[in-house]
Amino acid sequence: MAKRPKPLKAPDKLVFLLSFVPYLLEQRVVDVAEAATHFGMTEEEIRDAVRLIATSGLPGETGTYQPNDLFDIDWDSFEDDDVIVIVHHVAIDDAPRLSAREAAALIAGLQYLSASPESAGSASLASLMAKLTAGASSAPSRLAVAETAADASLARIRQAVTDGRQLEFDYRNALGQSGRRRVDPLRILSQDADWYLQAYCHTREDVRNFRVDRMSELVVSQVPIDEHADRDVPDTLFQSSESDLDVVVDVAPETLTLLADYLADSSAVEVDGRLRVTLRLAHVHGLKRLIAGLPGLVTVVAPAEARAVVAEWAAAGLAGYGDDEASVVDDERGVSADG
Repeated sequence: MAKRPKPLKAPDKLVFLLSFVPYLLEQRVVDVAEAATHFGMTEEEIRDAVRLIATSGLPGETGTYQPNDLFDIDWDSFEDDDVIVIVHHVAIDDAPRLSAREAAALIAGLQYLSASPESAGSASLASLMAKLTAGASSAPSRLAVAETAADASLARIRQAVTDGRQLEFDYRNALGQSGRRRVDPLRILSQDADWYLQAYCHTREDVRNFRVDRMSELVVSQVPIDEHADRDVPDTLFQSSESDLDVVVDVAPETLTLLADYLADSSAVEVDGRLRVTLRLAHVHGLKRLIAGLPGLVTVVAPAEARAVVAEWAAAGLAGYGDDEASVVDDERGVSADG
């Protein structure tokens, strides 16, 4: 004999009812037995919940309940056939809804996630995008996230990580230096919109981070990777080293949390309404992308070399607006110059 479920406590019953009503509205027509199976409850508990719903509603302007202020069900179907059909509901449609612009922004974000290898073909993401589209106050704008070369490479890199095979590729580091690398891929990590491969580099004989969009001529070798169980692999993407550069900057207080990964220490001094802190970077060129991502919120104070690099990069970008083809320079901070 099946063990009877324990009666729901008041908080659990409220959670159940908040889920039960949308379920009935979505199903439109549902048997009591089917609903009981879906929620893991007895059929009598489902019938009691239906009767409770039928006495619930939202009072009108007079503060009293009129016929149209209450939920109503098809009583003949319920009492004769044990079938639940809500024929009138209240308040549900008055819930705040996303604007078309808000829904479009969320859908674009989900499309970006769908483009990643681990989420490709995800039914749950597709279902969520459909619900956002249907639930918006008006039809969202149609957006598409284009696949990049990095997206195409990610699938091959992930397969190499899974199979334990070496990778070979041409790599251009943040300083613009290029070379052929042979690595043992360890794992794939992400930082903002960028993807990185953390791997043991046979050229450098150490663990390095490689930005995927800087790779080219990628080849998955048939050679298995070496054993690295005894090697210290960092848990975080970026690690400090003795060769790192300290850069003093003034930042808007609300921006400090965005720079947490780069802070050399927790000290901060207020200067003219801003916080003066020290960032630690692998090289001065790593400042370019960081400053560009926080326009007007970060000012480089020292050293002079860092100020000059950022100023020259900004001037070059500004000059590009006068050309038909604007030059694009990007950089990032990494474990070393390979980053």
